[in-house]
Amino acid sequence: MRDLVNSKKGVAIRGYDPVAYFTMHQAVEGDPRYSHHWNGAVWHFASSEHRDLFVAEPEHYAPQYGGYCAWAMSKGSLAGINPKAWHIEDNRLFLNYNARLNRRFLKDLPTRIREADQNWPLVRERLSAAS
Repeated sequence: MRDLVNSKKGVAIRGYDPVAYFTMHQAVEGDPRYSHHWNGAVWHFASSEHRDLFVAEPEHYAPQYGGYCAWAMSKGSLAGINPKAWHIEDNRLFLNYNARLNRRFLKDLPTRIREADQNWPLVRERLSAAS
């Protein structure tokens, strides 16, 4: 069974702070002391300020496609992520399996995003049915 939010042992983004991608422009490990439970997973943050920003607008800061690999989603499948393989486009956070796939995702970004956006509702429905 897979969750709608990609999490390892219940922790989203392998414990990285989703807000830091937007505010610090880098992948930053979160601290369990600053955590918040949202959408079936625990999210860690580097500070209480980041946690509060997330709590106020989780949909804005959460990665696309439940935090699963954006490249894989563009192909209609699921894959884990490396929190250091990321990109923000149009104020949306995209995570990928590794740096190589992140580069491939960026090569044809509009097509990859369009295809992933089309595939995510179908994949999400399959995940919901499996749970």
